[in-house]
Amino acid sequence: MNRTSTRRTPRRRTLCRAGAVTVAAALVTAAAATGAEAGAGRSPLDGVWRMDGYGTVLDVEGGTVASYETTAISCLPDFTGDQVGASGPDGDTTFAVGTTQFTLRPERHARALAMTIQESVGTRHLTRLPTLPARCSQPTPTDPRTVFDVFWQTYQENYPFFAARGIDWQATGNRLRAEITPTTTDAQLFQILTQAFAPLNDAHTALSDGTTTVSPSRPGTIDPSRGYDLEIKAFIQAHDLTTPLQEWGRGHIAYADLPGGIGYLRLSSFAGYTSPDDSGGFSADQAELTKALDAIFTPARTQGPNALRGLVIDDRVNGGGSDVLALDVVSRLTATPYTAYWKKHRDDPGDPAVFSDPQPIRVGPSDKPVYRGPIALLTGGSTVSAGETFAQALTGRSPAPVRIGENTQGSFSDTLNRVLPNGWEFELPNEEYPVSRTGPTFDITGIPPRIRIPVFPPAEMAAGKDTVFSEAVALLSCPKGKG
Repeated sequence: MNRTSTRRTPRRRTLCRAGAVTVAAALVTAAAATGAEAGAGRSPLDGVWRMDGYGTVLDVEGGTVASYETTAISCLPDFTGDQVGASGPDGDTTFAVGTTQFTLRPERHARALAMTIQESVGTRHLTRLPTLPARCSQPTPTDPRTVFDVFWQTYQENYPFFAARGIDWQATGNRLRAEITPTTTDAQLFQILTQAFAPLNDAHTALSDGTTTVSPSRPGTIDPSRGYDLEIKAFIQAHDLTTPLQEWGRGHIAYADLPGGIGYLRLSSFAGYTSPDDSGGFSADQAELTKALDAIFTPARTQGPNALRGLVIDDRVNGGGSDVLALDVVSRLTATPYTAYWKKHRDDPGDPAVFSDPQPIRVGPSDKPVYRGPIALLTGGSTVSAGETFAQALTGRSPAPVRIGENTQGSFSDTLNRVLPNGWEFELPNEEYPVSRTGPTFDITGIPPRIRIPVFPPAEMAAGKDTVFSEAVALLSCPKGKG
């Protein structure tokens, strides 16, 4: 249910979400059913619910919830969870699925629910169905062609960027489906599925058979793997810094004071702070992040004559994670509330141009010490997912950071994590994060820098140089942090 690629730093963790089929007639029936349920004393949450977008159906009954992944041709069980604590006065109820928690809240009329996920920003909406779709109670064949069809249909109904990436998905499906026979081996099928989605060059797509994971990125960029993260951190410590890094969150959060009253904050993930496989859970990660931010943004560094005169934030190798944790950091960097960005999802399985109404995602100042001074933000192609939404959230800050380096990766969305009938796992995006309610997004292209300098080119690293870092320090050392 959460997005964690088997070969990458966790990027963004999310629950899948529902439904693609119009059910207007069914909702009329559901209205009568709702009245009967209320009369029987059942919880207003009990019943079957389809999310707007996301291809998910939830079946809630007596403090338990079961999730199903749906398309027009399939329905596969996803996760089950149990209620945590008592329901609130308005019927809001929290459920736990492993270490992840989400809350369902009845909306104004009895045929709708709102859903919030602990580690994800925004609200999702669900509509009541009269019964669980019949397909959800039937076994799904596991033959190669059915596996391919479920994979293809899931992308067809949810992926937003076929046109922007120049991919004819219908032609792709027709061509590759013809290669599949009842005797197609697992290895051949894995290769066929890879041929289908790899040309998207989308870092929020992946396929895993439990042993091998394929997850492409934008050409010319480097995957922000744990190994690459450690390599770059060691280089920075050896060549850029005069004092050792203080570290938290298994090394994903690091800080050092530089000469001249400048701070250096390195963030390489917004997840995995307490365990390598993210099994520590969101609450533990958030507590670890809070501990780090309390130690970094002290009264001495944020207030008075000895406060930092500038802050370098190094986001160049960041595999992402939770947007909520990213905004927790932003809250320590702003004196006033503002809209960090907007969020919307693909909302019509038959039309990739139809999206939900954008939701504003707000950020406000922390009630703890806040740094208000100038920022130089370092980004590059290994800045991915929540690393990118963090960079985007900072664009609305005052004063705005100066971005130095290269474009970010261009993959912002939460991901749908899906399981195929044969047990293989895959994932894909279905959301956009526009800069304003009607504005563009930085999907595919990534967020551009203001000052463009190559990030960690091999020749520079061999010479022990980091021009991006040096430019940031020089910029912040100028009067008022301006070059």
